[in-house]
Amino acid sequence: MRETPDELRRLQALLDASLARSTAHLRSIISTERTLTAEQLTRVLTGMCTLALSTVTAKGEPRISGADGHFLHGAWHFGTARGAAKARHLAARPAASVAHLRGEDLGVFTHGTVEVLNPLGGEPAADWPDLLAYFRDFYGADAFDWDDDVVYYRLHPHWMAVFAPDFARLVGEADER
Repeated sequence: MRETPDELRRLQALLDASLARSTAHLRSIISTERTLTAEQLTRVLTGMCTLALSTVTAKGEPRISGADGHFLHGAWHFGTARGAAKARHLAARPAASVAHLRGEDLGVFTHGTVEVLNPLGGEPAADWPDLLAYFRDFYGADAFDWDDDVVYYRLHPHWMAVFAPDFARLVGEADER
């Protein structure tokens, strides 16, 4: 867990507010007994989590693709090739949705706006050096040309909901990793 107490408080407030303003139908599925607290969520979302990333084309058509997601400091972080279609979509329209699903055990659904962490020829995010160290450690320092080949994003969530009917089972799976 990399989250500070303040990041956990903000994440918990987001989870609570998102569920409170959800439809009655969603609240009938994601109840307080079938969700996770911010602290529990950060214990479960460790390492790389496969994301289904949704972007929008210039014609307004939805597109979904996979991305390696890392849940760090209470937000999703993910990257792609600078020339990828999703990179073009996000450059023009930074709104995005992601879902991380583990069968019937876990569903994390997030809507928000992306921030480019390492813009080509631009000023990187203040925490980019720490994040880059994390990614290099995870993927290997020589996995990419980190300056030119890949672009990394942070999804600033404005809505997030978590379905998890059995936290004890999830923690057991996370501990096995």
